[in-house]
Amino acid sequence: MSGALSERQQEDLHRSILDYLSNAGFTKTYEQMKDEVPGLTDFEPDPTAKTAGLLVKKWTGLIRLQRKIMDLEARLSQAQEDLSHLSHLPPGTSKRANLDWLPRAPPKHTLTGHRDAVTAVSFHPLFSSIVSASADATLKVWDWDTGELERTLKGHTKHVSDCEYDSKGKNLVSCSHDLFVKLWNVENDYQNFATLRGHEHSVSSATFLPGDDRVISASRDQTVRIWSVATTHCIKVVNAHLSWIRRVFPSPDGRLLLTCSDDHASFNNFLTARVSDIESGTMKTEMRGHENIVLTAVFAPSICLPAIRELVARPANSLTAKIDALGVAFVLTGSRDKTIKLWDALSGQCLWTFIGHDNWIHSLAFHPSGKYLLSASDDKTVRIWDLKTGRCAKKIEAHDQFIASVKWGRQVTAASDSKDESVGRPVNVMATCSWDKTVKIWLP
Repeated sequence: MSGALSERQQEDLHRSILDYLSNAGFTKTYEQMKDEVPGLTDFEPDPTAKTAGLLVKKWTGLIRLQRKIMDLEARLSQAQEDLSHLSHLPPGTSKRANLDWLPRAPPKHTLTGHRDAVTAVSFHPLFSSIVSASADATLKVWDWDTGELERTLKGHTKHVSDCEYDSKGKNLVSCSHDLFVKLWNVENDYQNFATLRGHEHSVSSATFLPGDDRVISASRDQTVRIWSVATTHCIKVVNAHLSWIRRVFPSPDGRLLLTCSDDHASFNNFLTARVSDIESGTMKTEMRGHENIVLTAVFAPSICLPAIRELVARPANSLTAKIDALGVAFVLTGSRDKTIKLWDALSGQCLWTFIGHDNWIHSLAFHPSGKYLLSASDDKTVRIWDLKTGRCAKKIEAHDQFIASVKWGRQVTAASDSKDESVGRPVNVMATCSWDKTVKIWLP
């Protein structure tokens, strides 16, 4: 110690230690140290001395410094990760177009204004708009880039359970516990131009079929209904389940529909998702295996298939090429049993179970790179799963209460060397919504 500290520093250190021992009540140690340290036999604590409380101050300062170092190290690590992702991109490419970008806390914007739980969100495919649906019976349109509220849509009289833009962003569909499905004209100031009547219980899910000329909805009345946008008439009723149908998701070609339901209420724990033919209503595949209600189900998009096939050791071949091209080879489901399951959509066989969430899973989305699956849960987190390994690659503490939905932005920016506006790169933006009445926007 004598080589590290000067005599004056040693004396100050000894006095500060004696001051601490005295104030802390370590009488025996205090007296023994006084006897052992030369020149401090007559030391008495003095609250006005410069060494009074010095040891505690230095210790707390060291702890704060250590925390700052850890925070800076974490930021440096994240910056190095971002830099490694950007290093292979063409000059001038921003992080918003980096396909390897993953969301991280904190969010860019927290959108507040709803008076009750926010149940669903949908990105406009062309503009920086996002719509949110809420249990307060309203929908709100926001600019996700600035975080500003653009307008509030009123028309439903009860809990709004779902909303979705069509593929061109011209119309918006919403559905509610008031039994109605509503259509809104985006280009005409979101005017409600049609109310679709026919369901006999709460409508839980609604979206556009490929081509945008038809809407499909699912309800607690145990039916799926298909509606014509042009005539606003119900043109088909599909009895896909014998209990509350939570979600409906059409295949990319519009020939099949994927549904999930509370079938266990009627059939001895047959907790199912089903693939059915839209035209005939015939069930093609049934997926059983969850131990509680299946809350969400999605087809895995074609871009994810290489990673999924590596995960389940099922290489692509000439026989699988057609099914893969249609985007109906695999299904993923999320359940109240806290798990996500991956299924063979043709056989109904469970191929993989993603385990990690601590509560119900409400929503699934895919990263535009095709490498990751995103899930939102009542455990207040969003988890990002590596589809090649089946492991959780990242956990984001996203909200203060249950998370109802997670969505990745559909917007694209035109490539610098392309004259076709429909050709471009995805914009990196993720949105989550929650029972804490907020929508959060996650940007690079």
